[in-house]
Amino acid sequence: MGFDKFGRKSFTAVTKTAKFVDLLGEGKIEGTVCKKCGAKFFPPRADCSACLSNEMDWFAMPNKGKLETFTTAYYAPFGFEADPPYTMGVVDFGDGLKLFARLTKGIKPEDVSVGMNVTINPLKYDDGQISFEITKA
Repeated sequence: MGFDKFGRKSFTAVTKTAKFVDLLGEGKIEGTVCKKCGAKFFPPRADCSACLSNEMDWFAMPNKGKLETFTTAYYAPFGFEADPPYTMGVVDFGDGLKLFARLTKGIKPEDVSVGMNVTINPLKYDDGQISFEITKA
């Protein structure tokens, strides 16, 4: 599977980390880890920005974290006009590992708070595109 299946609108079909989409299609949310220095990355990277190695491997992202920050969008860029309102947030998993994603539509904006326990789950859209979303733990 190529990167063209990732997200609501995909603007790139080819990337050195395309395996991310294959894993997501299997229900797995994974980042990359440098084999030389152990630095972890999400979104996945093909090369380590810490030691510049290109020897990377995959690791399963933690399932639970805390919402570090969030915002609710009431407008959207081209291609996403039907989506607002939607809430996006940053999940902190500890040790510097963070993830940015939308919160599931099932969570009302007024029920979102910094520090709340959350999980990250794969998401498949009706049109076959895949992504991931934040849900309450």
